[in-house]
Amino acid sequence: MNAAPTPPVTLVIFGATGDLTRRLLVPAIINLTRQRLVGDDLHILGIGIEAGDDGFLRGRLDAFLEHLNGEEQTVKDEAWESLRGRISYMAGDFTKEDIFIEIGKRLGPNANAAFYLAVPPSFFGTIIEKLAAHGLTDESEGVFRRVAIEKPFGTDLASARALNAQILAQIDESQVYRLDHFLGKETVQNLMTARFANMIIESLWNSRYIDHVQITAAEIVDVGSRGKFYDATGALRDMVPNHLFQLLAMIAMEPPNSFDAEAIRNEKSKVLKALRIYTPEEAKTHGVRGAYAAGPLNGVDLPAYRDTKDVSPDSRTETYVALKLYADTWRWAGVPFYLRTGKALTARDTEIVITFQPVPFAQFRETEVNRRLPPNRLVIQVQPDEGMSMEISIKSPGLSVDTTPVSLDFRYADKFDIGKTTGYESLLYDLFIGDQTLFQRADGIEAGWAAVQPFLDTWAGDTSTPEAYAPGSMGPSCADALIERDGRKWHELGVIPDGDGKNGK
Repeated sequence: MNAAPTPPVTLVIFGATGDLTRRLLVPAIINLTRQRLVGDDLHILGIGIEAGDDGFLRGRLDAFLEHLNGEEQTVKDEAWESLRGRISYMAGDFTKEDIFIEIGKRLGPNANAAFYLAVPPSFFGTIIEKLAAHGLTDESEGVFRRVAIEKPFGTDLASARALNAQILAQIDESQVYRLDHFLGKETVQNLMTARFANMIIESLWNSRYIDHVQITAAEIVDVGSRGKFYDATGALRDMVPNHLFQLLAMIAMEPPNSFDAEAIRNEKSKVLKALRIYTPEEAKTHGVRGAYAAGPLNGVDLPAYRDTKDVSPDSRTETYVALKLYADTWRWAGVPFYLRTGKALTARDTEIVITFQPVPFAQFRETEVNRRLPPNRLVIQVQPDEGMSMEISIKSPGLSVDTTPVSLDFRYADKFDIGKTTGYESLLYDLFIGDQTLFQRADGIEAGWAAVQPFLDTWAGDTSTPEAYAPGSMGPSCADALIERDGRKWHELGVIPDGDGKNGK
């Protein structure tokens, strides 16, 4: 069934001159325009602090899209020309009343509107309070008003609770769309379909058959020019309570009673609430951290994290984190979830690796196979090469009983023309039609922070510095020790099993 076009809506972007708007939001809307999922009744009203008029914002977007076209990405075309004339701009201070009065005049009382907060988190509460104070979030019969918020949503459990309380004092949860752009990836959205539409998978999806789960979000880039932001944030806050926990929730959730948004979000929240809350002593042994040292990375001599611009020379902020977690539910009792994320690593690689229990080996006890038979693994590649691989063992040709691993492999790009997408297309489309399935709910956000709070508290009181690791490596040795003490190993970063059972890139 083809998706229906969105209803008429004005997308009001606070922070419209920023990188998020030109790099992700506008290209995504161009793609939706090209697919005829949004029409001429979609308008964009950009709000920014810089002085300028409609031509100012359109010109900035023109220049950026020309740059993309120069990199052989066919973004700027008739779809852009159609959208361009429906983009307007207003300059104003988000903390003052004037800009909200002007927005109200532009929209009027009967226009559908989605307010997108592409701004620093310190503005979230203030903007929503002022939108509500000026009646801009008031809904009526046939008229919706929604607010989309980018991460980070809080910096710890207390701040997340405070921000939720501040927002929900002004608008209803049904109007809040907390984004995690990982959930816009095709493979992530396909997780539920792969699980619940295939009995061969779902029947094995429990502690009886699964040994452990690894979830990785590795980046090859360093902190770069974001030193000030990153030194106040770190890898744990930046990635774990949002990106990695959303992937964990999709893997570990129970089957919902329908594909209704609230039914799915209920099950995801249950998983996050079931994450074991560690004592301070347990946090010390179930989490490790590192920071990259100086060294070559992609042909460039990279300075150590602590020598990066706008980073404190005595910083104790981590650029790498690895955790061992448990979801205390009947399905997942005793199954460890190993999570890791970091910068300046050997590859850009976001993946989920499901390792199944080893076979009993009874029929192989008299052969060499007994010592060499690897467990089956399901590797779900989220980025950059979206797809799935199931690793199984077969007998090698010949008279002796010998096995070799092979991979049943699927890549989205091989089967479907998914084009040049940003990952925001489905999120924006769902925002416009009012589907909250892929968006985080307040209780899930707070449950995620509750699970990482013991690590935040433990490391805040730790005067030691994170363990150094070489740029271009798989991370610090303490991360290897975390998983190897359980007799397991990390899946090699950037390695994708090919159809011959070999490791390919």
